[in-house]
Amino acid sequence: MSEQQSSQLLPGLFEGIAEEQRINVLHLGPVMPETVEFFSEFRCKLYINDLFAELPLVFQPGDEQTVAQRVDQLLDFPDAVRFDLCLFWDLFNYLDEDGVRALMDSLRARLAPGARAHAFGVHNTRAARRDGRYGVVSAAEICVRPRTPALPCYSPHPQARLKEWLDGFEIKRSVLLAESRLEFLLQARG
Repeated sequence: MSEQQSSQLLPGLFEGIAEEQRINVLHLGPVMPETVEFFSEFRCKLYINDLFAELPLVFQPGDEQTVAQRVDQLLDFPDAVRFDLCLFWDLFNYLDEDGVRALMDSLRARLAPGARAHAFGVHNTRAARRDGRYGVVSAAEICVRPRTPALPCYSPHPQARLKEWLDGFEIKRSVLLAESRLEFLLQARG
């Protein structure tokens, strides 16, 4: 069953994008039909990479690759691609510090000037866990479907810590949602 919810910050993601402008969108997670339908109205390329399917992204003794090497391999896009929009959804709740930093390191050179991103986090790390798959219904509305089974390595981080780890992005705005969740609008630095 899908739940639709309005978003105060999603409109800021699309702010300033002209109808005729070509954009590249990075969607990190399983894509839902609503998202594909929504972006079909834009002149864009939608790059989909379900990093959730690769969890946990932690280094274990005996691994051949570090977390950073693994993330670089998973985000292997053509060199010329620069992302205008990134949809992280609640991915940061499932990555440790090394995972978040590796993701930022891998993306930093791939961000177009003024790139923006959307993400969810938590205000209180002890808040009830909410596993969901997300999609874009409109420029101001998101759909959420329950994710079953629950994903491994759920370990949300406080906003201050995420702010420190999101090198390459700054938190432009955040909004407190129900159930002690946070919604973020991020802007690329530089």
